[in-house]
Amino acid sequence: MHYTGTIWRPPYESGSLLLEAAAGCTHHRCKFCTLYDELPFRFRLSPLEDIEADLAEAQSALEQAQTALDADSENADLLAARDAAQARVDELNQTIAEKQAILDAVAQSGFRLSDFDAVCGRGGLYRPIPSGTYAVNDRVMHDVETAPYGEHPSNLGAYLARRIGDMVGIPAFFVDPVCVDELTEVAHYTGFAPFRRLSQFHALNQKSIGRKAAAALGKPYEEADLIVCHLGGGVSVAAHHNGRIVDMFNVKDEGSMGMDRAGGLPVNQLINFCFSGKSQDEVKKILGRQAGMFSYLGTTDFRVICARVKEGDPKFTEAYQALVYQLAKDVGTMAAVLRFHVDAIAYTGGMAYEQSFCDDITAYVGGLAPVLRFPGEEEMRSLAEGALRVLHGQAQPREY
Repeated sequence: MHYTGTIWRPPYESGSLLLEAAAGCTHHRCKFCTLYDELPFRFRLSPLEDIEADLAEAQSALEQAQTALDADSENADLLAARDAAQARVDELNQTIAEKQAILDAVAQSGFRLSDFDAVCGRGGLYRPIPSGTYAVNDRVMHDVETAPYGEHPSNLGAYLARRIGDMVGIPAFFVDPVCVDELTEVAHYTGFAPFRRLSQFHALNQKSIGRKAAAALGKPYEEADLIVCHLGGGVSVAAHHNGRIVDMFNVKDEGSMGMDRAGGLPVNQLINFCFSGKSQDEVKKILGRQAGMFSYLGTTDFRVICARVKEGDPKFTEAYQALVYQLAKDVGTMAAVLRFHVDAIAYTGGMAYEQSFCDDITAYVGGLAPVLRFPGEEEMRSLAEGALRVLHGQAQPREY
């Protein structure tokens, strides 16, 4: 393992994996601190080749530990610690690989990092925050590293943006992460006091389409009342009121089923399922990856589903109609949130490419408001536009 200078760590961490990603201290002005006085520099990032070599060495050590631990199947604590260490090594490997892939893509496109004014990454499962463009500060980096709000691949977006931006001294941002929360306090209520509704949904694309729909109507987003339906692998239906998303259905917890997520489920049947001998992880995996349309039809490919419906397959047709029905109910609920003053209903996401699917939903809800269709997703464009609003002085970066 590559280490620089004296290694300072508490005794109870003496046996844990320590990977040196940087050496020294960016501040290094505390009068009481002498930890890094012996270093010939104030601060530096570790060379990528050193980190890769250390990860390979750690991987080898873990494999050797696995051989010994597997011989004692009753040593559950050690096995759990081994698995946690392996997961951390895998995550670090992923971060390094993705960073290098980004740098390679920049170089292959004929650019240098110094040609850019900012780096913008997708935000993930952070603490609940209002919509906007955020500077990636140390608190963001800490929450990515410790994941107090849950693990998700999108967590790494802001983290990588900061690491890359720091290489050439340009700012790093993230825009409208999935944890955007603009709900009223009443909307956070559930039917049980210890439970609180969470706002986790496709905020980046929802906000982008909300602005686009308002522009199509010829009015500012901040003065529009809209219902936006994100129709993709996951679905979310949200009420936009005067520039804020005041309520939403997120398929992770409630509302319509999606391609592989359950959406809202009958409470008593769900309780029975949880106590049917399955572990917590098994239940989460089934309801998060093997539920929804997949549980009925065995596929998450919406193109296949639509083709089978057009062929007249009764099983596929009934499940498809149920999806349309559930989404229409979500739209109706959001219309009530807006007191049935709705300027437009907008469809977006990959499933919105299917005109007949949108028409079938509109058959239920078309009497509420005009319908607009914006197929596909604009998340990369939305990230760029969020950063540009700050760089052009049109908005101030929010602080996480």
